[in-house]
Amino acid sequence: MERPCTDSFIATQKNFPYLFTPMTESFFPAHQKPIQVLLVDDDISFAKLVQYHLQKFQNREFKLIWKETVDEALAEVQQNKSIDLILTDYVLQGSNGLEFCLQLNEMDSEIPIVFITATRDFKLAIEAMKLGVEDFLIKEDLAESILPRTIINVLDRVQMHKQIKAVEKRMLIAEKRAEAIRELVVTVCHEFNNPLAAIKISADLIRRQSLQEEEMAILKRFDENFHKIEAEIKRLRDINFEKIDFHGTAVQGKQGA
Repeated sequence: MERPCTDSFIATQKNFPYLFTPMTESFFPAHQKPIQVLLVDDDISFAKLVQYHLQKFQNREFKLIWKETVDEALAEVQQNKSIDLILTDYVLQGSNGLEFCLQLNEMDSEIPIVFITATRDFKLAIEAMKLGVEDFLIKEDLAESILPRTIINVLDRVQMHKQIKAVEKRMLIAEKRAEAIRELVVTVCHEFNNPLAAIKISADLIRRQSLQEEEMAILKRFDENFHKIEAEIKRLRDINFEKIDFHGTAVQGKQGA
């Protein structure tokens, strides 16, 4: 069969309308965003098979974009910021899937990638995983539900990792903020302690003098206020910063464990 020159399934639909009938929006829940999948493969027969597998799965809608070469796929990634996942074959025109992954990494692309190959090459799978590929599938093993299930599982896993990283980032910021406040408190307490010590020595010297009753009453009130200041500084110095919530979620430290 002669391969049509096409940049996407839009052109392919003109030649094979019975194979690429678009899914109606009424079939899928309105709140679910279609999953945009970029397929990079130079075999139109396999592209049709992928489109068939993604027709419907658990009421999820898939929008498939097909590119035959790495250059076309890279151009699509640069201009289309809505791509959720990339499916790529290893053997490609003038290139291969590993080189494609390297170029995506150089672009700082965070789109998850699933490798699909015709052979069970575990060395290739390992090399792909080293480049950040999320999953590795064999073409002949693709049953009707395996591909869409894999895509959904990969997207769920990637989303979970992003959430974990976001929490870890907030925790790190909270720890740095707590450390900065702790250092500030130590500095403040130190700045208070030196003049308080001098004031206490001066008060002791005054107390040794012959004082009248009114002067003794003033000195007594001074002592009461002085002890209050000392107590507040001690409270400030002894604050357990590891129990303080600095970013909206509980931060439990070793002392609070």
